[in-house]
Amino acid sequence: MLKDPIRKVLHKDGRTRYRLVVDVGTNEAGKRKQLTRTFDTKKQAVTELSRIRHQVQQSTFVAPTKLTVDEWLDTWLTSATREVEAATAANYEDALRPVRTHLGDKALQALTEQDIEGLVDWMLTSGRVRGGKPGTGLGVRSVRLTLGRLRAALNMAVRRQLVPRNVAQYVTIPRKARDAALEAKAERKPWTEEEALPFLRHIAGDRLHAPMLLLLLGLRPAEVCGLRWQDVDLKVGTLQVAMTRTNVERIVVEKAPKTAAGRRRLLLPRVVTEALGSFRTQQAKERLAAGEAYSASGRVVVDELGGAVKTDWLRRRCYRLMETSGVRRVRPYDARHAVLTWLAASGVPDVVVSAWAGHSDLSFTKRVYVHPDVQHLQPAVDRLNAVFDQA
Repeated sequence: MLKDPIRKVLHKDGRTRYRLVVDVGTNEAGKRKQLTRTFDTKKQAVTELSRIRHQVQQSTFVAPTKLTVDEWLDTWLTSATREVEAATAANYEDALRPVRTHLGDKALQALTEQDIEGLVDWMLTSGRVRGGKPGTGLGVRSVRLTLGRLRAALNMAVRRQLVPRNVAQYVTIPRKARDAALEAKAERKPWTEEEALPFLRHIAGDRLHAPMLLLLLGLRPAEVCGLRWQDVDLKVGTLQVAMTRTNVERIVVEKAPKTAAGRRRLLLPRVVTEALGSFRTQQAKERLAAGEAYSASGRVVVDELGGAVKTDWLRRRCYRLMETSGVRRVRPYDARHAVLTWLAASGVPDVVVSAWAGHSDLSFTKRVYVHPDVQHLQPAVDRLNAVFDQA
């Protein structure tokens, strides 16, 4: 005879309550798990027993847990970063930092859709901690990355039957914020060829002439910092993109490009080859002057004592040169966008532009990196004039 899962309990003060003990599955060792709950009436206990058994049968039962959002994110990160690079793992951690700050202490099972919407609003208005003025709003891209990682973490919680549904699944960024981000992106234009000329003239006599030209070749800042002299052939006029050097938190990570397309060999314009040769000569003089204090890192872009530099070092000096040259300030990474736009607009085949960028997807290069403006429409006007003039 099966034991009745509901048992009457008589307390010393005379109160009668009903204790429910029900099987809710097995643990990892194969032993059965039981849930115990106590109710004031037998009817409540019977109703709860029916609900739990139905959910167990449908594999939708979620056992109560005191796990917090912070604790679950620790578990998810351990699983999600098992086979990713250090930089990617750090990006995951960064993306979830606002969640920890705003909702970390909350019970995972108590998390609601309204909580996620509140997180989004807080991030957009006052969620910034670094990379700008603390207490100001984060950009839409940052919020989108956070939502993506949080959804992934909650999806795993659903699979492991810790929560019944993903409360972040249908939360969106407000349209007003999305529209403002699109307007800001439209205003952030890379240099035109005419805008780049004053900068090129200004840097011609600077120690960092060659590194700035490498940015204007379309190399990523991490690729410029990772470039080694062994990857440069000054006689032939080529360089091999074989290593990147970037910052992950306070750690410098050096690694090969992620894809085969990224590990590319580029022909160098004559002025770049000459600038690199001059820079190598300059470094030889600096090494002689510094003596034992000089660090022979083997990198192309180094400080005056030969030390390999990081992307933030390169960025600060790039901004300083923009300021002293009087040109419009753009992000160093925007030089990459500018170069690929110039190449595409001048008629260089798409496959060549994409190969130059180190992309395997032609459509991605055109969609993300090519920004034609009204001047680039001139060939279309010329062609239409030729047609209309025949009428």
